[in-house]
Amino acid sequence: MDKREQLLNQEYHGAMRTSARAQRVEPFYVMEMAKSAAAIAREAAGTDRPMIYLNIGEPDFTAPPLVQEAAEKAIRDGRTQYTQATGLPALRERISDWYRERFGLDVPARRVVVTAGASAALQLACLALIDAGDEVLMPDPSYPCNRQFVSAADGRAVLIPSTAAERFQLSAAKVAQAWGAHTRGVLLASPSNPTGTSIHPDELKRIHDVVTERGGITLLDEIYLGLSFDDTYSHSALGLSDLIISINSFSKYFNMTGWRLGWLVVPESIVDTVEQIAQHLFICPSTVSQYAALACFEKESLAEYERRRAEFKARRDWFVPQLNALGLHVPVTPDGAFYAWADCRAACDKLFDPASAARSEYNSGMQSAGSWDFAFELMKRAHLAVTPGRDFGHADTARFIRFSTANSMAQLHTAVDRLREVLA
Repeated sequence: MDKREQLLNQEYHGAMRTSARAQRVEPFYVMEMAKSAAAIAREAAGTDRPMIYLNIGEPDFTAPPLVQEAAEKAIRDGRTQYTQATGLPALRERISDWYRERFGLDVPARRVVVTAGASAALQLACLALIDAGDEVLMPDPSYPCNRQFVSAADGRAVLIPSTAAERFQLSAAKVAQAWGAHTRGVLLASPSNPTGTSIHPDELKRIHDVVTERGGITLLDEIYLGLSFDDTYSHSALGLSDLIISINSFSKYFNMTGWRLGWLVVPESIVDTVEQIAQHLFICPSTVSQYAALACFEKESLAEYERRRAEFKARRDWFVPQLNALGLHVPVTPDGAFYAWADCRAACDKLFDPASAARSEYNSGMQSAGSWDFAFELMKRAHLAVTPGRDFGHADTARFIRFSTANSMAQLHTAVDRLREVLA
């Protein structure tokens, strides 16, 4: 390569520098776990101890028959062209009907915006409402991608440590205390990933009152709301105020993870703004997925979803006591979703020399190994993949493991047997 080529090459790579926005995106550490799990799984393939994945937040159920048939029919009928950016009017109406029938709420269809998954819903909400430098309060622990949506809008997520006493959620008192000159509002999740815990409706109202008094916004991720197991927490926040922005999805309760379809409910005053942004960024959600989703609300499909919800509850009711008995203490019993947030300190003391320092950089400040080390050890010894707390926050997450109960009961039984062998 001559000198001229060298200079041109340098100029080219200089032009390819990444944006400051991209550089702010934190690593998704669970993906490193997934790569390691895949490597071990290949080695274990064909043995009597294949890898069991309790790290994946994805229902093991797929879309029920009527939904699949609706998708096939849409393709056969040629209904595959663009829809309105806000979604099929018929689907917006069905979602509105679902709020009325399921929650007793009047949510006009014109306030429902259908999106390309809950991710697009969160992106649209953040882009519509957050300016550069705005701060958004969130609990620690919380779903890591939610922080990135705030960052992508040039805002800053402010993580507030939350405890078991607060159900790992924010409180009105903490929101009021943390509110500053640059605070724009809060981004909450109920039920939450990774804890499966919800905010008590009374506390949520108090939080929203604090936010509105300060001219802020309340964003609420309700994608697991359909998978609530406790009547106390099974109510949509939309019943508290028309100013609350709710994000939802067809992925979890409706078992359509790969179809990439969700929605958000917004105040009427910003519907046009959200629609305009959606027109530019997404054009529209998947047309086939939208026609398929219409079948989610048929009586037969809803009956199947309720049967599956009962199955998720049965898995929780069996699995969480098993974890507690093994010393993997779940400080707050999840009231929804399909996760268990377990303290692994006692288990680590059994697996590692308590006198030694943690092996990973992440846990270097602890007196013993933490969840990152524990998760890798489970993969090696038990062929069991779980999610360490590292992705979900910074305050106290090194001591926690997230287990997913989205797997079959048979797999959960096998997983507990393997845990018992390792921790005996």
